[in-house]
Amino acid sequence: MSDAKKQPVGSVGWRDLTVENADDVRDFYAAVTGWTVHETSMGDYSDYTMMDANGEAVGGVCHARGPNADLPAQWLIYVVVENLEKSLDETLKRGGDVVAPPRGLMGGKMAVIKDPAGAVLALWEE
Repeated sequence: MSDAKKQPVGSVGWRDLTVENADDVRDFYAAVTGWTVHETSMGDYSDYTMMDANGEAVGGVCHARGPNADLPAQWLIYVVVENLEKSLDETLKRGGDVVAPPRGLMGGKMAVIKDPAGAVLALWEE
């Protein structure tokens, strides 16, 4: 997501944080890490804050509303997968759960899963 070219399957394509008080948390990370804030429009959803380090986007902070209302307040990594539906089938077969069903994102699609131990991560098919 942070780069216009296709990212390799299995790589971490992005990371973001979804929280109720996104503006306060955004300011927290800017002060603690030295990241700079770059507001980005996400259309009808909400504004999305890109966090930059030395001019390079490193992550984002967004509001817990709409389709993101039920996401846990933790840094979520997005792992690039070849086939999202196949990965979701494997998630369920292997004792995991789908936390957020597939939806469009940046010209691709994503979903959030929970592994059998309870950890969550996003899967993203470009």
